[in-house]
Amino acid sequence: MPSISVVIPLFNEAESLSELYEWIAKVMKENDFSYEIIFVDDGSRDDSWKIITQLGQQHPEVKGIRFGKNYGKSPALQYGFQKATGEVVITMDADLQDSPDEIPELYRMITEDKFQMVSGWKKKRYDPLSKTLPTKLFNATARAISGIKLHDFNCGLKAYHQSVVKNIEIYNDMHRWIPYLAKNAGFTRIGEKEVQHRARKYGTSKFGFSRFFNGYLDLFTLWFLSKFGKKPMHFFGFLGSLIFLIGFISVFVVGGMKIYCLHKGIQAPLITHMPYFYIALVSMIIGTQLFLAGFIGELITRNSSERNRYIVSETIG
Repeated sequence: MPSISVVIPLFNEAESLSELYEWIAKVMKENDFSYEIIFVDDGSRDDSWKIITQLGQQHPEVKGIRFGKNYGKSPALQYGFQKATGEVVITMDADLQDSPDEIPELYRMITEDKFQMVSGWKKKRYDPLSKTLPTKLFNATARAISGIKLHDFNCGLKAYHQSVVKNIEIYNDMHRWIPYLAKNAGFTRIGEKEVQHRARKYGTSKFGFSRFFNGYLDLFTLWFLSKFGKKPMHFFGFLGSLIFLIGFISVFVVGGMKIYCLHKGIQAPLITHMPYFYIALVSMIIGTQLFLAGFIGELITRNSSERNRYIVSETIG
C-alpha cells in the first residue's frame, strides 16, 4: 500500500499535466514517499487523456480514469476516492494553482498530528475581486451553519486519512462541502493549513458565478440532512402540527364570533368575509400536507439501505 494517493480531477487541462506530474514526482522523491497519482479525466475534449495515457505508460505510479462525458468535480473525486489505496489521500486541482510542495506537511499533519482531514487555506489569492468577495461571504455562511472553523471550504488542496474518503459519499456538487460531509460522518478532527495560491498558468477557469447560488442550496441541504435525514417527521411533523394548530384556533375564532353575534342579536358577517376563515382553511391544508410529507419521509427512510449505516471507529473484544 502506498503512503500517499494523489487524486487529481481535471477537465481540459492538457497543457499542465506533464508539468504537474514532474513536480509531484520531484516532491515525492525528495521525501522518500511511496505514492500513486490518480488522474480522473472528467470528459475532457482536448488532449488530456492522451497525455495521461503517455504518463501511465512511462510511470507505473500513474493511474488514469476517463469519464465518457463531463459529469462534474464531485463524481470525479468520488470515483478517485474509491480507487485510492494510500494511507493518506491528497486532492489537488490540475491547473497548477495548487502547489505539490505542500504535500509533505499535509502528510505530516495527518500521520503525526492525527488530524483526520486537513483543508488548505489560500489566504493570499490571485483572483479578481468579483470572485474573492463572494468567496468570503460564502465561507462565512458555511462556518456559521456547519460549525467548522475553516477559512476556505472550497480549496481543492486537501488531505484525508483513508478512512474518511472510504466513508463519505460525494455527489452532485457536494465537493464544496467535503469538510461538512466528513463532520456529519463522525470525522471531527479537521484541521487547516495555510497554502500557497499560484496564478493560473494555462487555460481558463471552469467555474461560473452560478456555483455560489448552487453552493448555498447544497449547504442548506446538508444542514437539513444532518439534522433530520433519519427522522424527517421531527421536522415536517412538528411544523405541520404547528400550522394546523394555527388553523384550528382560527376555526374557533370564526365560530366564536358567530356565537357572539347571535348572542347579542346582531347580524353576523358572512364567514367568507372574515380573514380568519381563509387563515383557517389555508393553515389546515398546509399543516396536513406537511404532516403527510413527514410521514412519507419516514416510510422512505425506513426502507432505505442507509437507515442503519453507522461508522465504527474502534472495537474491543
